[in-house]
Amino acid sequence: MRPSTDLTAHTPAPHRDEEWWRHAVIYQVYPRSFADADGDGLGDLPGITGRLDHLAALGVDAVWLSPFYRSPQADGGYDVADYRDIDPIFGTLADADALLARAHELGLRVIVDLVPNHTSDQHAWFQAALAAGPGSRERARYIFREGQGETGEEPPNNWESVFGGAAWTRVRDRADAVGSSWADDAQWYLHLFDSSQPDLNWDNPEVRAEFEDVLRFWLDRGVDGFRVDVAHGLVKAPGLPDWSGHVTMVEGAEDADDTSDEPPVSRTSEKHHARPPMYDQDGVHAVYRAWRRVLDPYPGERILVAEAWVDPVERLARYVRPDEMHQAFNFGYLVTRWDAPALRDVITASLRANDDVGAPTTWVLSNHDVVRHASRLGLERTGKGPNGIGPADPQPDAALGLRRARAATLLMLALPGSAYVYQGEELGLPEHTALPDAVRQDPAFFRTSGDEKGRDGCRVPLPWEADAPGFGFSPTGTTWLPQPAAWAALAVDAQTGRAGSTLELYRTALRLRRELGLGVGALALAEEHRDSDTVVGLINTGSPEEARAAVLVVANLGATPLVLPEGTEVLLASEELLHDDGRVTLPADTTVWLVRR
Repeated sequence: MRPSTDLTAHTPAPHRDEEWWRHAVIYQVYPRSFADADGDGLGDLPGITGRLDHLAALGVDAVWLSPFYRSPQADGGYDVADYRDIDPIFGTLADADALLARAHELGLRVIVDLVPNHTSDQHAWFQAALAAGPGSRERARYIFREGQGETGEEPPNNWESVFGGAAWTRVRDRADAVGSSWADDAQWYLHLFDSSQPDLNWDNPEVRAEFEDVLRFWLDRGVDGFRVDVAHGLVKAPGLPDWSGHVTMVEGAEDADDTSDEPPVSRTSEKHHARPPMYDQDGVHAVYRAWRRVLDPYPGERILVAEAWVDPVERLARYVRPDEMHQAFNFGYLVTRWDAPALRDVITASLRANDDVGAPTTWVLSNHDVVRHASRLGLERTGKGPNGIGPADPQPDAALGLRRARAATLLMLALPGSAYVYQGEELGLPEHTALPDAVRQDPAFFRTSGDEKGRDGCRVPLPWEADAPGFGFSPTGTTWLPQPAAWAALAVDAQTGRAGSTLELYRTALRLRRELGLGVGALALAEEHRDSDTVVGLINTGSPEEARAAVLVVANLGATPLVLPEGTEVLLASEELLHDDGRVTLPADTTVWLVRR
């Protein structure tokens, strides 16, 4: 532990600012919902390619694409049937090559999703495993087990699926068992997610070799890296022991119904001392060290990014040790309440844990799996939020949510390290909280019988043109999920060039972040706000090559306006500042970047 008098939060490693991934801002594209070129209402690769100019103008460094592989689409493409081909709904390999070429032309790197924990049940390997039967080489690629009870009628253990229900399905209970060679097969297979997503057996060398070959396939086509889905879940504890906890998408994060006022970082080590046997097992690190040996010989600094819901932050930092991954999403930051002490704690603890292994911290506020932060921060209780919001659920305060989202974004983009932006957050898009059940597609909705609304509300197609059918998402106006009418005012063309719009706020923030070198700066707590219950104050030195003074970042999370210090220059504010008797004050739920003159 550092002494309490030390206000230093982060000291960058020397000469590391040349490595692009240490300070990059990366934009996540969910292909179904970004842009549709062929008019069928589903986003596709040509649609993405046609809109890459928007990302270049926004000022991001790279784009991450959620899965576009061949898939039955039972879980939005995270059920992969062929890792070396493009699903026809998204296009072709030639379309992928064209996207890569255009992105690189614009100076954008491209990161693709990789889903190694499980395949689709339509993958050739799993179909062969069903046909081959118990004890076969084909079944050894997955996790098949005999059941418990007198006749094996009970699952092998008590694990639950992330999407609800048991994490095991009996082979003979599958719909395709009727009339098949496995109609009487009594074995069970593991699926931490949907029953159509069987978990692979990462103790099997054949599985490891296959994925190293998949990495090379895409590296050879020119991709700049891989975001690794469920990176903490590949290796399971020996013997697959029972576990009394509940698996969720945010395992280890603060509970949404927890009413404690104690910051989440300060209690993680006590609350989550026992790791789930399906997650964060030590053996997973050998997989990523092997993958790093595959990537490193390729030119251009190709990277690995971990989606790892791991707690505490010291264990998450193990994924980004020098010979493993390059980045790991900071989900502890994403789920932290709108609370100044909690935010200070998670920022400083995260930076210090990653500094210990020489890695950047990777900040994120929204993605395709959580309620958009423009709505999450408008709920009565902030934090990780529910898994989706429906019309009968408590509704967010839209104005408050957007105000806080803009403030949270300016705070995040002022932090050293890398950051991710989820498509549409630059427009201030809220969650679609009024989707009718009849249009929902998330398996979490169906497996919980509607108790969880699921993730469809954060995946609604983007609005590009206010006056066009489907807001310009598709040339026919068709969209695979309905868009709220209020999104017309949030369309790209409606916000472009409009002073004060969320889009222009993002563009300006990203430009200043780059010009000032905030991603590579040292960070300290501002002395005057170090113990405040309502204010987060940080000082970012910026790039050593930048002659300008350090940037003072002040986020006012309280209800009372805050008088800004005299002798400062306002660089950017998330809301209009107040001027009274020559004083400048920061309104509630607002963040400002200042330079001391």
